[in-house]
Amino acid sequence: MLMRSDPFRELDRLAQQFLGATRPGAMVMDAYRSGDDLIVQFDLPGVDPESIDIDVERNVLNIHAERRPPAPEGAEMIVAERSMGSFSRQLFLGETLDTDRIDASYEAGVLTLRIPVAEQAKPRKIQITGGSDRKQLGG
Repeated sequence: MLMRSDPFRELDRLAQQFLGATRPGAMVMDAYRSGDDLIVQFDLPGVDPESIDIDVERNVLNIHAERRPPAPEGAEMIVAERSMGSFSRQLFLGETLDTDRIDASYEAGVLTLRIPVAEQAKPRKIQITGGSDRKQLGG
């Protein structure tokens, strides 16, 4: 249903440690299936919902968000431990998901995506007919 991979996470950590260079931060997530939906939740505390951008092309889901500094411009920061700036995540969705009906909500700093399982991928019962269910031809 969902393929998870971020081959650059360790490289980013090393680059940040030695060079001070970073790319957009990754969003931590949980994903689980509930009934006929795949639920994916991202932690985005302090992010303005207006800064969240979600798009899907074919089976690739892209999420981008931005957390701006809370202090007004010109203020002297005493402690700045919360990460600011851009955050992004890319998910590769399986063919069994209905990407045309993705629902997104944001509450208490958590972005929740509800992705329905496609109708053709849902389990279905196959009716079995027996000899008594068949009509005799010619008689």
